[in-house]
Amino acid sequence: MAASGSGSRGSWLGLVLLLVLLVAGGRALWLWLDRPIERVSIRGELEHVSAAYLRSKLAPLVQGRTWLSVDLGELRERARRIEWLEEVRVSRHWPDALTFELFEQRPVARWNDSELLNPRGKAFRRDSVTVDEPLPDLAGPRGSGAEVLAWYDRLQRQLKPLGLTVTQLRLEDRGAWRFQVNDGLWVMLGRNDRPARLARFVAAWRRQLGEQASRIRYVDLRYPNGVAVAWHGEDAEAGADG
Repeated sequence: MAASGSGSRGSWLGLVLLLVLLVAGGRALWLWLDRPIERVSIRGELEHVSAAYLRSKLAPLVQGRTWLSVDLGELRERARRIEWLEEVRVSRHWPDALTFELFEQRPVARWNDSELLNPRGKAFRRDSVTVDEPLPDLAGPRGSGAEVLAWYDRLQRQLKPLGLTVTQLRLEDRGAWRFQVNDGLWVMLGRNDRPARLARFVAAWRRQLGEQASRIRYVDLRYPNGVAVAWHGEDAEAGADG
């Protein structure tokens, strides 16, 4: 019986030693694999932002991190906070590299002088990035980007057949709308009955105002009936039937 107990204790001891060796070996392997990140690659079709801009933004995110321990999900979320990035994917590459696949924001309008809007109407800061292409100038209260962009698209569709391009659109804090066409005259829509007032403007433009566009300072549609027109060089307003 003693010999049997001694053999059992020896078996347990051998198993414990094996487990210790496996744990120690696994830890050694982990430490060997979990080396500092040495290389960061950037992929993606980038039109506006430069590689230097992105390196300056991404470098602090991986500084001091190690290849195996870094949480790719957390790293992705932090990278998505970079203003010009719409989406980010991050992957590991043996033995010490990370790859960022970046999807750039697409600006479709300038917003409140200091920001830009993407196609979903979400505002993002321009940061130090230069945008050369002409964009419409939109403005509105915080959080109204999608609403203003939707109205801009509607205005463009309805006014394009008249040869008019909306260059500015403003939603005031109290809910009044006004827009500028062809970098020139302004149109005051006001707060209520915007579709009806816009239809009235289109009709007046086709009937009379289009021929006198160069003389018009602004058109005011905030009346129950008709259209008020302010002419360049004149303080008084002249009425135009709607």
